[in-house]
Amino acid sequence: MGAYLRHLASERGLEFDDYAALWRWSVAEPEAFWGSIWDFHGVRGTYERVLGSSTMPGAEWFPGSQLNYAEHMLGTDEDTDRTAIVAHSQTRDRRELTFGELRDQVARARAGLQRLGVGTGDRVVGYLPHVPETIVVFLAAASLGAIWAACAPEFGARSVVDRLGQLEPTVLLAVASYRYGAKEIDQRDELARIREGMPSVRHTIGLDYGSHPVPDAMTWDELLAGPGELAFEPVAFDHPLYVLFSSGTTGLPKAIVHGHGGILLEHLRLFGLHFDIHPGDRTLWFTTTAWAMWNITISVLLHRGTIVLLDGNPLHPDLEAQWRLAADERVTLFGTSPGYLMSCRRAEVVPPRWPELRQIGTTGAPLPAEAFDWVYEHLGPDLVLNPFSGGTDVCTGFVGGGSWQPVYRGEMAGASVGHDVAAFDDQGHAVVEQLGELVVRAPMPSMPVSFWNDPDGERYREAYFDTWPGIWRHGDWVRFTDRGSCVITGRSDATLNRGGVRLGTAEFYDVVEDMAEIEDSLVVHLEDDAGGPGELLLFVALADGAELDDDLRGRIATGLRRNLSPRHVPDLVAAVPAVPRTLTGKKLERPVKQVLRGRPVDEVISADAVRGADALPAYREAYRAR
Repeated sequence: MGAYLRHLASERGLEFDDYAALWRWSVAEPEAFWGSIWDFHGVRGTYERVLGSSTMPGAEWFPGSQLNYAEHMLGTDEDTDRTAIVAHSQTRDRRELTFGELRDQVARARAGLQRLGVGTGDRVVGYLPHVPETIVVFLAAASLGAIWAACAPEFGARSVVDRLGQLEPTVLLAVASYRYGAKEIDQRDELARIREGMPSVRHTIGLDYGSHPVPDAMTWDELLAGPGELAFEPVAFDHPLYVLFSSGTTGLPKAIVHGHGGILLEHLRLFGLHFDIHPGDRTLWFTTTAWAMWNITISVLLHRGTIVLLDGNPLHPDLEAQWRLAADERVTLFGTSPGYLMSCRRAEVVPPRWPELRQIGTTGAPLPAEAFDWVYEHLGPDLVLNPFSGGTDVCTGFVGGGSWQPVYRGEMAGASVGHDVAAFDDQGHAVVEQLGELVVRAPMPSMPVSFWNDPDGERYREAYFDTWPGIWRHGDWVRFTDRGSCVITGRSDATLNRGGVRLGTAEFYDVVEDMAEIEDSLVVHLEDDAGGPGELLLFVALADGAELDDDLRGRIATGLRRNLSPRHVPDLVAAVPAVPRTLTGKKLERPVKQVLRGRPVDEVISADAVRGADALPAYREAYRAR
C-alpha cells in the first residue's frame, strides 16, 4: 500500500492523508483508480480507455485491450529459483515447485493440450484435489484462451455433471481416489458415472493420486511428455477465464463466467493492497477446488508469493494441525474460517507463534468478536486480523481490511479500495449505523462476464439487479458504522424479523455457539401471514456428552434475551444430528425453512451438493412434535 501511494504521488500528483480519503477517490474516479492499478502493477498489455460504458449490468472495461492472466502468474526468468508452490497432502509426500519448474510444467501441459486439439474457447475441466497439477493445467488452459472449471473429488457424480456438464467440456482431468485423513476414498464408481454423464468429453487424463489409477485414460506424464513453448494467447479483457458455480442447493447451479482481465486486476489489488503480499511471502489458506477461495488464493503468484497447499482433512490428525503446518512453513498470511477459529477457542488450543506471521485472513461467514479476543491473546498484538467478504459471484473481497486500517473487535475494517459498497434500506437509500442490504453502486472489473447459457442475460439480471435497477444487490445483511467499518450479519433472505426488530442470524449464532454444550446451530423464523409474530425456531447440534435439558434451554433463552432482545428468545429449541451446510460451509437456513413449510426434501436440496442433508427429516419431526 505504501508503494502504491508513492506511485500515485510521483506519477499522478495525488496524495491522501488516510485510508478513507484514498477510498473516496477510488470510487469517485473509477477510471483513474483502475488505470492506476494496471500501471502500478505493470500489466502486460496496452489500453486507451478504462471504461467504455459504466452501465450495470454490462459495464465495458478496457475496451480493445488484450492480455492473458496466465502470463502474469508465472513470473519471468528472474523468478526461476523462487519457490512458487509448497504442497502438503494426506495422499502423498510434500512437494515443492519453483517458478522455473512451474513454467516448464505449464509449457509442457500447454503443448499436451494442443495435441488434444484444445484451443481458444474450448472447455477443460477437472475433477481434482488441491494439488500442484491442478494449478498447472488451469494455467496451461488459460494460456491457450481455453476456459477452465473444476469440482473437488468429494463431489458426487450428479453434482459434478450438474456443474461441469453445462459447459460441454472436451477434456477432463481426474483422480480416482485420494486420502481424507486416515481414510482412503475410492471414487472410481463416481468417476465412471461422471464420464458417462458428459458425452462431450473426448479425452480423459488421469492423475496418479491415491491407490487407484484412472482407467482408460491418458496419464499425467503422457500429457507432459513433450517439451513446449511457454506462450500466451492474447485475449480480450472480458474473455472467459473460468467458470465458478453457485452452491446449487436446489436445481442446476448458476454457472458464473469470469474474465481474464477482471480477475487479474481484482487479484492484483486484493493481494497487493489489502493482504500485502510481497515476493517470497507464504500464504496458507485451506480450500478445495470447489470453492472460489481456490481461484482467489492461487493468485498470490501474481505477486511472486508462495502458495502452501493442503489437501485432505484440515482437522487431521487434530485441531492444531493447520497451525503446526503454518508455523513449520513460516507462513506470512494464514487464511482460515471463523468456524475454525471458534473451534480452537472452545477447545482451548494454544497455537504456536512464529515471527514471520503478519496477517490472518478469514472469510466464509461473519467472525464473532470472541474470535478476535482469542487471536490477539494467543498470537500477539501486532498482526492484522483481516476478515473479508465478497463471494463466488465477484471472486474477490469488496469489504475487509489491510495494513493501513485499524482492526475493530467484531467488525470488518470497511469497504475495499475501488469498490463502492453501501447498505440500503427498503426504500433504496444508503444508511449508516443501521442494518441494510449490501449493495454495490458502481461496476467492478470482476463482476461476472455472464452466466453460461444465458444469452439474453435474463438470469444474470434477476440474480443481482432485480430490486434496484443499476444497483448490484449482493444478498447480505450489513451495518456500516460512522467510522467506516462494517458488520455482515448473515444472508438478507435469512434475516430474522420479529415485532419490527431485524437481526441477522450471525449475531444469533455468536450467542448460542459460545456455549460449550453447543457444537453448531441453525435458526429460522417462520413468518405469520396474518401479521403475527410468527415462530422463531432454534435447532442445535450438541457437543459430545451434552444434553438439551431445561437448564441448557434456560441458559440459551437468558443469553439471547440479555445479548439481543426479548423478542429473540426462540419458541422452540430442538436438538438435531447436524446442521446442513453447502460444501463451502454456509448454513442452509432457507432450505430448512422451506422443509418446515412442507416442501419435500428432495425438491429443496440436492443431497450430494450439501453436507448434512440426511439430518433434515429430524428438523421436520422436531417441528411437528411442537
